[in-house]
Amino acid sequence: MADSQIKSVEQQQAAFDAYVAKLKVEALDKGYSEQLLNEAFATIQFKPKVISADKNQPEVKETLETYLPKRVPDWKVQQARELYKKHQDILEKVAAEYGVQARFIVALWGLESNFGRIQGGYPVISSLVTLAYDGRREAMYKNQLWAALDILKDGHIDLENFKGSWAGAMGQTQFMPTSFNSYAVDYNGDGRKDIWTTQEDAFASIANYLKSVGWNDDLTWGRQVKLPSDFDTSAILKRGTRTHKQWLEEWAKSERSLTQWNELGLKRMDGSDLPQRDITAALVMPDDTNGRMYLAYDNYKALMNWNRSYYFVTSVGYLSDRIGYPAIQ
Repeated sequence: MADSQIKSVEQQQAAFDAYVAKLKVEALDKGYSEQLLNEAFATIQFKPKVISADKNQPEVKETLETYLPKRVPDWKVQQARELYKKHQDILEKVAAEYGVQARFIVALWGLESNFGRIQGGYPVISSLVTLAYDGRREAMYKNQLWAALDILKDGHIDLENFKGSWAGAMGQTQFMPTSFNSYAVDYNGDGRKDIWTTQEDAFASIANYLKSVGWNDDLTWGRQVKLPSDFDTSAILKRGTRTHKQWLEEWAKSERSLTQWNELGLKRMDGSDLPQRDITAALVMPDDTNGRMYLAYDNYKALMNWNRSYYFVTSVGYLSDRIGYPAIQ
């Protein structure tokens, strides 16, 4: 390695170490104990792979037609149905308590962590400090760091096993630390909110999240529809919003009753009329006017709180439908 490269690595490590030292002082000022910080900060390492992953997220041009078969292959549907049956008693107990259909709990469990099998092996504290140090979203990742320290302080997991994705998403639910502190549940009553190894805690945490953002178990998520050839595309929910608030404003402009959508000529995929129900829906376009179209109900908004991606939400809805129909015996 050239001297200049060695120097730059050494300089970067020195700059990182100085940043960590300042963070530790800030954490002490926030009231975290010296013992907790000494233990947690002793494990912190600069993780170049985390920054590389953050800067080089794939930008492959996907369409829903290419995305769905990869995200929801038949083997995943089969496993989801088998695991639903295996855990049916606890899933349906959680579903009844929180008012969230069990098939959506299983769908999120399957898509976020492949039913708990892929949770990420990055040390959460090191990942969050590295991303904060990188500086592009420092305030956000510092907030996640404080939340992660709260998780350690409260004893929900030990430092050695406190691992997640490169971005700090954790456990079978892939919650970020702030989401964990807002929504994670100690369902089995053992004193720990264990989304890593305790399935009932993970199930209840998913359900609690959805309930907290307005889930309604009288509704499904949405349905794919056909548009008439002369359809006025201004009724489609506008694309390109930058914030969740703006997206909700566009939702309100598109939202109509099912009776109104029937009058505008929308049909089910088999060509029949839409259901006669007193509910509203927005018309969502994941790709463009040549791609799939969905009438999205209020639960779609709840799923967009979880991950503001049309593809992700559609994959959750699609998998939940495949889990629920035909009914599991």
